[in-house]
Amino acid sequence: MKNICFYFQVHQPFRLRNYHFFDIGKRHDYFDPIKNEEILRKVAKNCYFPTNALMLDLIKKHGDQFKISYSISGTALDQFEMYLPELIDSFRALADTGCVEFLAETYSHSLSALRSKDEFISQISAHSARIEQLFGQKPKIFRNTELIYSDYIGEVVASLGFRGMLTEGADRILNWKSPNYVYYHPNNPKLRLLLKNYKLSDDVAFRFSDKNWTEWPLTCEKYVGWLNALDGNEETINLFMDYETFGEHQWPDTGIFEFMRALPEQVLATGNYRFVTPSENIKMLNPVAPLSMESPVSWADQERDLSAWLGNDLQDDAFDNLYKLSSKIKSCCDEELERDWLYLQTSDHFYYMCTKYFADGDIHKYFSPFNNPYDAFINYMNVLTDFTLRVNKAIEKKNAEFRAVTNRNLVTENEKIVVPKLHIMGSMK
Repeated sequence: MKNICFYFQVHQPFRLRNYHFFDIGKRHDYFDPIKNEEILRKVAKNCYFPTNALMLDLIKKHGDQFKISYSISGTALDQFEMYLPELIDSFRALADTGCVEFLAETYSHSLSALRSKDEFISQISAHSARIEQLFGQKPKIFRNTELIYSDYIGEVVASLGFRGMLTEGADRILNWKSPNYVYYHPNNPKLRLLLKNYKLSDDVAFRFSDKNWTEWPLTCEKYVGWLNALDGNEETINLFMDYETFGEHQWPDTGIFEFMRALPEQVLATGNYRFVTPSENIKMLNPVAPLSMESPVSWADQERDLSAWLGNDLQDDAFDNLYKLSSKIKSCCDEELERDWLYLQTSDHFYYMCTKYFADGDIHKYFSPFNNPYDAFINYMNVLTDFTLRVNKAIEKKNAEFRAVTNRNLVTENEKIVVPKLHIMGSMK
């Protein structure tokens, strides 16, 4: 019997307001609360609430025969708490079923793994603590931002005690190998790797409503037929996708909710598959081989590399200038600066600066609140310039305070306190 492992990414960035050159040094409210709340409420109405209700219904219907997993970014959780706290309750109801696993990731859905090990570890720790606080689960499996993975990243994740990690089953890495097995890190065999079956995942996430697709319309019967046609020796089908697939990227009138509602029953009826969480997957199955990825892979765009976020001059300049501040931030001890630092690291800001064309470019445009990549870059750099001024000012203030305290201590140590001698004379008679 094969395993089916469903994983859903849930993420919302803190989008920047239109921040102009003349705002630098005058205003420090970088993020757009109106737009962020508006988008969250729209996505929650179209996707989060109805899909959570659907998943809960499926678990109630099938019991522990149907299981799923999520990673919810810290920035999404922060927005849930700010604008829709009942959404956290909705995910908590899923957690309480015992059929849902919550994974760890970077708190701000950042690219910190590519530049700062300390920041990467710090964000993982903060995110894991938040998941445990909200949902009562200490994450055992890690999912890096946009499935970005390399041997180096795997080593860091393994050193933190995680048992497994999710990544993309990219053809250029696998060559003749199949993504439908469990693999392990070449230097840390205890870290198991679960690879996305991108064809079967993307058939649902991207192609479901495409009327130009030769397989349209996609029915449950057809999809289950594809599952049953897989090599009988393969052991796990990892279906990883954005949660917004349901109701947002694929609108309700496409039939996506009906498809998902019917899928578990038809899969289970075959007797060939069982639904498992990522932790169960790596516990049930022995890894078949080590898998090395010297260069980072991701699940984004056709290249499945880092080019969605880094590689052009705009992205690299913004990224480099952001992480030049890394060591300074730690010495500021300022909560507002640390919060802004966290949110400015979100990978979406660099995604908006991508200058690709054709299909990938259209996807970037769809998600971007800016007219073009150059506007996204200018806006971000205006914000980053002001943020840098604030950081430098905070450090100067702290250094001045330190010098003042040091000078006072030196004065105290060098002072000689003279105690006059008192001559007490008796009365004269």
